[in-house]
Amino acid sequence: MKFRQKYLGLVIAAIVTTGSAHADDERASLEVMRQTTLNLIDVLVEAGALTREKANELVKKAEQDAAKKVAQKKPDTAVRVQYVPEVVKNEIREQIKQEVLAQAKNERWAEPNAIPEWLDRITWEGDLRLRYQMDRFDKANATPFDYANAAGTNAPPPLPTDQTRAVDFAKVNGQFVPTANTTENRDRFRIRARLGMLAKISDTWSGGLRLATGNATDRVSTNQTLGQDFNKYTFLVDRAYIKFDPTEWLSVTGGRIPNPWFSTDLVWDEDLNFEGVAATLKPTFANNTVKPFLTVGAFPIKEENPPSASGRWMYGVQGGTQWDINSDTRLKVGLAVYDYRNFEGHVERADSLDFGGKPVTANYGQYEYGSNLRQKGNSLFATNALGDTGSVAYWGLASKFRPINLTASLDLANFDPVHVVLTGDWVKNTAFDRAEILRRTEGRVNLTDGSDQGYQYKLTVGMPQVKNSRDWQVSASYRYLGSDAVVDAFTDSDFGLGGTNLKGYILGAQYGLDRNAVLNLRWLSADSIDSFSFIPEHKFSVDLFQADVSVKF
Repeated sequence: MKFRQKYLGLVIAAIVTTGSAHADDERASLEVMRQTTLNLIDVLVEAGALTREKANELVKKAEQDAAKKVAQKKPDTAVRVQYVPEVVKNEIREQIKQEVLAQAKNERWAEPNAIPEWLDRITWEGDLRLRYQMDRFDKANATPFDYANAAGTNAPPPLPTDQTRAVDFAKVNGQFVPTANTTENRDRFRIRARLGMLAKISDTWSGGLRLATGNATDRVSTNQTLGQDFNKYTFLVDRAYIKFDPTEWLSVTGGRIPNPWFSTDLVWDEDLNFEGVAATLKPTFANNTVKPFLTVGAFPIKEENPPSASGRWMYGVQGGTQWDINSDTRLKVGLAVYDYRNFEGHVERADSLDFGGKPVTANYGQYEYGSNLRQKGNSLFATNALGDTGSVAYWGLASKFRPINLTASLDLANFDPVHVVLTGDWVKNTAFDRAEILRRTEGRVNLTDGSDQGYQYKLTVGMPQVKNSRDWQVSASYRYLGSDAVVDAFTDSDFGLGGTNLKGYILGAQYGLDRNAVLNLRWLSADSIDSFSFIPEHKFSVDLFQADVSVKF
């Protein structure tokens, strides 16, 4: 301990001085110093810096050394005692006291039941949510047989070359019987559990780790449906990242990171986390009423093994600002561009098949938009080479994707603590080109419908966040999301049971049951915009009711 090295010599010297002083006029003062020194030794013993035996030994040795020095001196009738003014004594005593207390606090050896210092740099967070969900399908919906017939999946090879926007609706079992559900109502209980840790490594470095329920094939939902024969749930790594904040205006995060964009669930699902690196710049100005920001990011979606130029990436850049118009009005606007590389599908080369129509190249199927990624809504086509007699259809994206996204939020706090918040979100896929799609798919996809745009308007009234007992919030929104406006894998997983090519409204209400305990009710009504199977009369509609009770800690 640093205290021992710094003050142990001072303590012994004080004992020696005390033992060698004989002047009557200084006796009282020296006795005070002697007691102060002995009390200081007692503090060290109580703090564990010295054992009682070691302390007694030091005092005894100091007295013996002082006696020897006195005996060696020649007799002198004059007694010389260096005069130390009382104010100096008090100053030294107070300085020693403050330094001892500061070191004790810093090293935590004077606190009862003290915990290690590093635990103060770790913060835990978590939440639990229990949900009842009711799915109500329109009886006029196209049946799973309709979708399987349209996609050609309910018959043996040759493989289908038709298009689809909902492969899951066309799924069949080994006997080519459809297994999807588009007409039967469903009721279920679901639970979500999340536990996170935030670690402050230093003033500039930190890290985060969060575990969550869910499964390894659904990146936009952490729900676990009850009714699995009392089986246990999977707890997966939901976030794992390192953060570097060298200045107040720059932050860099890498790993599996939280959503870095100012956005709504029109484009990004609220449960989605990103894999890659993102940096945000937030310059500050003197008046602090205008707060611009710039975010850039690069995210690998699918790594190719062995590595190749066809690996899938998403790059993004977003600029915007928050403007505190006055104490009651705040406006935030962000404009983003997201560029998806190597996502679009291509027809496999004919020379990738043998004479029997079987694939013979290792990378056959490389253009597939996989079932473990997609939801529904994007225009798809079978990328299999002409003459493929295999048993697997590789569905690829018909369109390229480079959406531009404009998001704005106006917060009116004139009736604080009640706020009125208006949110608008608009997106357009600037890479959607029907002629390019027809050419690249070698005539397989000739789109006469489909949409490259989406928008959402939302009104929220109530407390900005429902955290305390009796806090409340109500909301209403309308959404239109065209088939190929965004990549359907990453958008909201609840509205219309997930994906694009949907329009409708959402009504919501939240109420604080207690501190950090919230009741949330939502009604989501969604209808298809264009046909999911490219047959005009095939429609799809579903209404969802969700009742959640959630707690945070």
